[in-house]
Amino acid sequence: MRKIIRPCGLHCIKVNHLGVALGGQEILTDINLHIHCGSLNVVIGRNGAGKSTLIRAILGDIAHTGNIEFKDRENGHIQKLKIGYVPQSMNVEKQTPVSVYDMIASYQSNVPVFLMRGKKIRREIEEHLEIFEAGYLLDKQVCNLSGGELQRVLLSMALMNSPNLLLLDEPVSGIDKNGMELFYKTIYNLKKNYDLAVILISHDLEYVKQYADKVVLLDKSVLRQGSVREVFQSPEFAQVFEGGKEEA
Repeated sequence: MRKIIRPCGLHCIKVNHLGVALGGQEILTDINLHIHCGSLNVVIGRNGAGKSTLIRAILGDIAHTGNIEFKDRENGHIQKLKIGYVPQSMNVEKQTPVSVYDMIASYQSNVPVFLMRGKKIRREIEEHLEIFEAGYLLDKQVCNLSGGELQRVLLSMALMNSPNLLLLDEPVSGIDKNGMELFYKTIYNLKKNYDLAVILISHDLEYVKQYADKVVLLDKSVLRQGSVREVFQSPEFAQVFEGGKEEA
């Protein structure tokens, strides 16, 4: 099981002057973020603001200008940034005979799943599932999982490689209120007890108010960033979510 390491506050991820242009259209421009371990950073904004594009750029899935670096301020060395990722949705064909164990084991190794039936890997996967109260799902078929159950399995997978940064692209879409409560409490405990930073894209402003350490208001560029109070009481926030009648 991943050993709990309390956030040290000494590591940080810096996004420097990041920009993305697709088909001659500027999608993101001059994005600068400074993210510390042990913090939940929530990106909000209207539809089409570039939130998912930002996640894809950080993942390296699309070309971008600027750079992203992981700094260890204890010794000043720039190290390789390890990223965990949970997408907005995942399409699973009905009747697909793949268990949660098979899916996670395949994700962890290039070795065929039927060769990975050892007790050690099974125990490791089950322990990571238990972090998200999902150990009972180990042998359940992925196609039979509810939205909330699949979400917890994907979170377990994202944590398996001990990332420095966890990226969550609206992973609660379609989840009921109870599932939402469990998700945000789980993420809160995760960032509190593990040495990693979390960037979450969310439209759930009430939950953002309750759980976020830092909020980034995005509309192709960073309109405002800071504490919940600083962003939610800003004129930029009012323009996007009140003047623009944007849905939360």
